Amino acid sequence: MSPSSERLGHMLQVCLNGARRRHEFTSLPVTPAELAAAARDAVRAGAADIHLHPKDSTGHDTLEPDHVAAAVTAVRAAVPGVQIGVTTGAWTAQDTHQRVAQVSGWTVLPDHASVNWHEDGAAVVAETLLAKGIGIEAGIWSGTDSARLFLDWPHAHRVLRILAEVTDTDPSTARQTAAVLLDTLTTVTDVPILLHGQDSSAWTILAMAAARGLDTRIGLEDVLHLPDESPADSNADLIRAARHLIAQTDDQSR
Repeated sequence: MSPSSERLGHMLQVCLNGARRRHEFTSLPVTPAELAAAARDAVRAGAADIHLHPKDSTGHDTLEPDHVAAAVTAVRAAVPGVQIGVTTGAWTAQDTHQRVAQVSGWTVLPDHASVNWHEDGAAVVAETLLAKGIGIEAGIWSGTDSARLFLDWPHAHRVLRILAEVTDTDPSTARQTAAVLLDTLTTVTDVPILLHGQDSSAWTILAMAAARGLDTRIGLEDVLHLPDESPADSNADLIRAARHLIAQTDDQSR
């Protein structure tokens, strides 16, 4: 963790690329070397944790062990000591059986991996991660039944954190959507929560997370523009803007 990120008082994660493709953002980090460079710059800008999607040679997300190993190895060398997480999204494989087989085959392990609880096979993927000693970020999407499914899982207390993911992209309603999601979660669990939005509501929800003292994230997976709606140049650009917004929120709360 950089000294600048420690001063913020909130864990700020960078989500480097997501399921996006190069046609959406021409300098999207895709290769292991690009992910490593983007991670290094983002950590220098104040990110304290990393989430990334390993890609295959065509630019599609993959859980194939060699691609995961290459991405994690490169990023870990670039930012030693910083925790690194990857996706396990259902779109990365044909079915749950293939996802589980690929995760089981990982030889270079990320520190954590996200599991979306509205997806088929979430519990078995999560249990495969637990068996390998990999931390779990439980993705709970607004507008789905994922909170109930997750909370009914007998190992819910063992996850690293909950990713409270606000899929409502309308800034005028996203705060209320987030509040409902948080109320659903905080009344029944004390697992740490990372709150984030996406696209047009990303900055609104980041400010809400800061005001509530919650962990949050930003990066090219979630949004391609800065708070003033100008295009972002990079993940580091987004992290710097997030640090500024969080610091403003901290000052206002004092």
